[in-house]
Amino acid sequence: MSTPIIVGIDIGTTKVCTLVARLEREHRLRILGVGIEPSQGIRKGVVVDVNAAAKAISHSIDKAERTSGLEITSALVSLAGSHVTSMNSRGVVGISQQVVDHEDVLRAMDAARAIAIPHNREVIHVIQRDFTVDGQDGIRMPIGMHGYRLEVEAHIITAAASTVDNLRQCVAASGVEVNQFVLNPLASAEVVLTETEREMGVVVCDIGGGTTDTAILIEGDVWHTGVLALGGNHVTSDIAHGLRMPFSQAEEIKIQHGHALSREVEQEEFFPVRVFGEEDPVQISRTELTHIIEARVEEIFSLVLQEIKRSGYDGLLPAGMVLTGGTSQLPGIRQLASDVLNLPVRVAQPERIIGMVDKLHSPAFSTSVGLVNWAMLMNEVLSGPTSQSTSVSADGGDWGKVRDILRRFLP
Repeated sequence: MSTPIIVGIDIGTTKVCTLVARLEREHRLRILGVGIEPSQGIRKGVVVDVNAAAKAISHSIDKAERTSGLEITSALVSLAGSHVTSMNSRGVVGISQQVVDHEDVLRAMDAARAIAIPHNREVIHVIQRDFTVDGQDGIRMPIGMHGYRLEVEAHIITAAASTVDNLRQCVAASGVEVNQFVLNPLASAEVVLTETEREMGVVVCDIGGGTTDTAILIEGDVWHTGVLALGGNHVTSDIAHGLRMPFSQAEEIKIQHGHALSREVEQEEFFPVRVFGEEDPVQISRTELTHIIEARVEEIFSLVLQEIKRSGYDGLLPAGMVLTGGTSQLPGIRQLASDVLNLPVRVAQPERIIGMVDKLHSPAFSTSVGLVNWAMLMNEVLSGPTSQSTSVSADGGDWGKVRDILRRFLP
């Protein structure tokens, strides 16, 4: 085909979503195939049952292949879980010809990457923040500048090697090669943020079923990332325990009657549920339900606030927070987040996609669409049409083509 086909597999605690897409005009994605399968063997973003997880991933890939009519051989895959950690590092090199070229930049990035990482950790992303040439800082792209000393500050994201290998093994069981792992909030950020928000300073918060993933972006670059092992499933579990009912029923009640702010719910509202130990349905106060939800959601945002303060960038976020992920659809959650964080908050979902998108215009699919958007941007600047997703590597590639996106995509 004359245009690249790109594939993303979002492996979450709640669902596995495989998307097959093609780049259309005006930087729009046409979704050719969708495969959504309930997740199995995944807990808090981590594989806990290899066979069950591989089966769920295989079913998702099969559905995407049937709907698109294409065979999937490689893909970008999402990554989350509390095993993901990040750190900032600086690299310093001498400028070889007194004028910075791409080799100097790559040597500086290699120097930043040359830190002591335990053997059981794997580097997922190395993201440059800014450069300094002979003491002049705040430089976005130093190529062509005169100087003697080049420094780069990089944000390095690592994950537990065994966990990554387990996920790779589950995907490989379906005959699909993992081109690159992409951290959930970075993928989501590609489709929910505006350029103004990126520049001003914003935190992306992707609340899924098992994890809450955050990324702070300032001046267009990623400055901090974090993953909390809390999500929508914990809210559902609280409801199941508090009201004494099965988890599946608690999930339905959360969706139908849930609200994150007790002050927004009428005291006289009741609904019938079938609880353990009772033959007939029991009337439950919606206020009681909301108190359970509010307590857990408030805890999640309190921990997010701690993570933001720990980063040291809490005073640099005039654009506030952009909420996404399936749990962000809970009524009242935007206002509760704003109250806890004392920041402006908006809920976002994927836009500018066409094709098989009936279910995809939802915050629950921000990471899924973000993965194919990530692959699309890389394919745009690399060597042209290909049937596979492409990744940018620090080891090679046409620098003239990739330098504009190196700041986001260097793996």
